[in-house]
Amino acid sequence: MALSSIETQAVADLTDVLYSFLPGKPHPYGNQRLSFPAAAADAGVGPLWDGGSKSPAIAMLLRRTLTERRGNFCTLITCIVNAAIIYRRGKREPITRTEMEKVNGAVQRIGFKIPELWDENFLSSLVQAGASEPSPKVGSNSAAVAQLKTDLLDLAKMSAQERGYAFERFLNHLFEAFQMTPRTPFRNRGEQIDGSFADERDYYLLEAKWQAEKVGVADLRSFLGAVESKAEWSRGCFVSYSGFSEDGLYAFGKGRSTRIICIDATDLWHVVDGKVDLRELIRKKIRHAAEHGEAFVPARDLFTNII
Repeated sequence: MALSSIETQAVADLTDVLYSFLPGKPHPYGNQRLSFPAAAADAGVGPLWDGGSKSPAIAMLLRRTLTERRGNFCTLITCIVNAAIIYRRGKREPITRTEMEKVNGAVQRIGFKIPELWDENFLSSLVQAGASEPSPKVGSNSAAVAQLKTDLLDLAKMSAQERGYAFERFLNHLFEAFQMTPRTPFRNRGEQIDGSFADERDYYLLEAKWQAEKVGVADLRSFLGAVESKAEWSRGCFVSYSGFSEDGLYAFGKGRSTRIICIDATDLWHVVDGKVDLRELIRKKIRHAAEHGEAFVPARDLFTNII
């Protein structure tokens, strides 16, 4: 059935306020569940998300849900809000009470009232418009870190031949931004080391790979062997843009101690996006490896502000 004039205006108002709640499609380094199409799927109206330009797509999703699956409308709004609470907090831009009151008002004009979104305990937990959370701690050179965010995205546009050396330069600049005294690639007899860096009095050898496939057990064992052949206090940091295969990590960790930690592109993104201090990321990974014997754990499992 067609929407009434009141419903049409309410949908337009709702579209405006919901626009900043979630991305139209998730960032490649972000949580894939925090997006409008994912919220629609969770609400049982996934096929009603048309994609394309975000604002028209949101409006169409709301209209089609009301005309084709009206019983799912409140569930859809709730799924969007719940995902947005997580997404916006991760961006350090939490949902405000003013925004939530606009959502409730528009939904009420359509003829619904969602009790949990009107709950005063919930509304009072939201920040007031104009208030903000403290900025996250970043490296000692925040301007350099901000530039590295652009540089990381630009790496993906390069040819395969250019990327390898550019990735090493990117990592060198990243460690410089966090005052971790990087050393560029060097060669020992019969052995190439991609570099090294220091975190206070801890020293790390660096292995960096940018390749299509995920790093497997052979590369992990080879790098561990290089680290173990150096001083007993040496540690290793394996950075793989494409990540690490689950089978490779399992085989690597089975019955074996580790002196290396692993970082993937998603971890790097959280650093250059200002959510994580690189030094703290490395320290938490080291502690996790000491406690659990695992060389790789995602940054999102170590920091509460990462989604």
